[in-house]
Amino acid sequence: MYCTKGNKNRLPQKLSITVLAVFCSLWGMAQKLVHYDLYMQDTIVNYAGKQKRAIAVNGQIPMPTLEFTEGDTAEIVVHNLLKESTSLHWHGVFLPNKEDGVPFLTQMPIEPGTTYTYRFPIVQNGTHWYHSHSGLQEQIGMYGSFIMHKKSDDKTFRKGIDDLPTVPLIISEWTNLNPNNVHRMLHNASDWFAIKKNATQSYAEAIRSGYFKTKLRNEWKRMLAMDVSDVYYDRVLLNGNPFTDLHNIDGKPLKAGDKVRLRIANGGASSYFWLRYAGGKITVVASDGNDVQPVEVDRLMIAVSETYDIVVTIPESNKAYELMATTEDRTNSASYFIGNGTKQMVGAMPRLKYFEGMKMMNGMMKMNGDLDDMGMSMSWNKMDMNVVMYPEITGTESKMGKGKMEMGDSHNRYNANALGNIVTLNYSMLQSPTNTTLPANAPVKEIKFTLTGNMNRYVWSMDNKVLSEADKIPVKKGEVLRITLYNNSMMRHPIHLHGFDFRLLNGHGENAPLKNIIDIMPMETDTIEFLANTEGDWFFHCHILYHMMAGMNRVFSVDDYKNPLLPNKQMAYKMLQRESNMPHLMAQNDFATNGNDGEWMLQNARWSLGTEWRLGYNNMHGYETETHLGRYMGRMQWLMPFIGFDWRYRKVGIDEHEKNLFGQANTKDNRAMLSMGVNYTLPMLLRFQSEIFMDGIVRLQLMREDIPVSKRLRAGFMVNTDMEYMADLRYIINRNMGIRTHYDSDMGFGIGLSINY
Repeated sequence: MYCTKGNKNRLPQKLSITVLAVFCSLWGMAQKLVHYDLYMQDTIVNYAGKQKRAIAVNGQIPMPTLEFTEGDTAEIVVHNLLKESTSLHWHGVFLPNKEDGVPFLTQMPIEPGTTYTYRFPIVQNGTHWYHSHSGLQEQIGMYGSFIMHKKSDDKTFRKGIDDLPTVPLIISEWTNLNPNNVHRMLHNASDWFAIKKNATQSYAEAIRSGYFKTKLRNEWKRMLAMDVSDVYYDRVLLNGNPFTDLHNIDGKPLKAGDKVRLRIANGGASSYFWLRYAGGKITVVASDGNDVQPVEVDRLMIAVSETYDIVVTIPESNKAYELMATTEDRTNSASYFIGNGTKQMVGAMPRLKYFEGMKMMNGMMKMNGDLDDMGMSMSWNKMDMNVVMYPEITGTESKMGKGKMEMGDSHNRYNANALGNIVTLNYSMLQSPTNTTLPANAPVKEIKFTLTGNMNRYVWSMDNKVLSEADKIPVKKGEVLRITLYNNSMMRHPIHLHGFDFRLLNGHGENAPLKNIIDIMPMETDTIEFLANTEGDWFFHCHILYHMMAGMNRVFSVDDYKNPLLPNKQMAYKMLQRESNMPHLMAQNDFATNGNDGEWMLQNARWSLGTEWRLGYNNMHGYETETHLGRYMGRMQWLMPFIGFDWRYRKVGIDEHEKNLFGQANTKDNRAMLSMGVNYTLPMLLRFQSEIFMDGIVRLQLMREDIPVSKRLRAGFMVNTDMEYMADLRYIINRNMGIRTHYDSDMGFGIGLSINY
């Protein structure tokens, strides 16, 4: 709005000018401009014993807490002092699409050495956060709290809640590994993180624990070991520190009876966190920035990118009570001590019972890779499929019974609140204090998504399509979009919607809670709905950073929005699709006494290009290389047709009369030939390969790599119809190095150092 002056010769005009000036003044007061300058810059940190690169904003990690009051206008100027492009997304904030901060979808990346201004009205209130939406920058420091306060005269103001002393808390994790290496290791099925977490579930561990049959059945169904999170982290941080004391607020020391409202955001890249408080019950008063009817619990799980407002009470003076955030896999935690005096600990969480989880997983998984819902109707986190792993609920020995679950008692078997005295928050407990129904006359567009994935190759998708294989989903402005989500993967997924809050249809009717994140557990079917009343291209994705970058995304295109920041939207969208399907390299090489052998492989969600080699130290052993280019097929990607090239020479063994198992002339010692064939993953994770060469020679091969013998010992073998065979053992020293011994029918016995990348 612009205020201008008019002709001063006439009284009516003077009066008009005065009224206009007063109005402009009042408007200016109501529309307060809140300005922040944010300077992104590389820095060096030492959170876990090593100096590592991170990104600091205004010299700090996490990024500064940004605070506004509903009715303000936000003006945030980004100064990119990095050597790479960046962006900022305002998680859960309602704003014009061009301000949403998703590179190649709502804006172009903020290039190095440039300045960029985000400007948007603050039209809501609540606890939110902000983070980079560029690459993996969120993992190394680019996250911060974003708080929008209620107006003092807000009709929804809750006395005794909204007037409490308030502290923003943002949880995060830190790894000393480069996030790009983390992502690559996940795609290469490295089990180094499981070793670090003591969660390998090898055959030796299975036998020792009495779960040998469980382990056999697990691999018979072509599954890897049970896990509840992808990455091992070296540190957990609360507001950038593993331990923090809160002695006073606004200069006033905390004492017995005081209540504190904590605005908690999970700014972690991939970790869910248990929240527990040593001072008693936790009262949940808001979720994802939206008020809920207060509910008391003993603990809650905060999903990746979720926010919860909780109220805690200090029971006694001269004591400081621990609020602990513990990773879902219970390997690490951070603590926030509230109060003054002797520290009161909440206690560590017991180690998960991984083999019980494996047994549960065996019962859920069909041979074709689908999940068997076993007659259960699951939703809203009421049935925690991991509850079999919780010793604090199920005890040191399983109370879950043997074999497949029976109908009738299945709900109680997986309902943590039914099994124990510990009350755990679930979505069915959330209820809005106000009516959240959508316009009854709005047209409804119904969409269903099945969440799919392949842990072996770390491909995450919706309806078995990654973003690079999916077009934008058109939505008409003013439509109600009702989305049903079914999780047919073995991982839980926190699905986030940009630009809107959605209603969780959790049985509370008109008072269904509003959120922008829904955590969906395996086998759950949940329904959400929202009114698409703001045009633009809005991201809808799993907020586990590495799942998002692996393809679990979609875009809702509300009307044909002409974004002034994207003159070529089609080209920009292709760049966005490419970012979530980047190729990943893996390589390994064994320096052994009988020769040198190894492989390299470049893969994305569907394609694989790789070469294996075996090089002898003399002409007697010769050399051989095999190169394959293939495409993985099917939802589980067990089948890969390929074309190949085989090039080999060995002096010893060449005999034109030598035959393979099919009676064909055996050219395995002197071959330079194109081929075609298929790879298929059999039960027990055996890899079967059928290959035919241009000269008509057929080769069948059976192999298995990385058989988990013990925590650090891996075995493997190969046999084929060329009458070649190999067996090996490898001891893992660290994530890049091991000691390997093997016997090869062509090259004999060898031992040496194994290097992998």
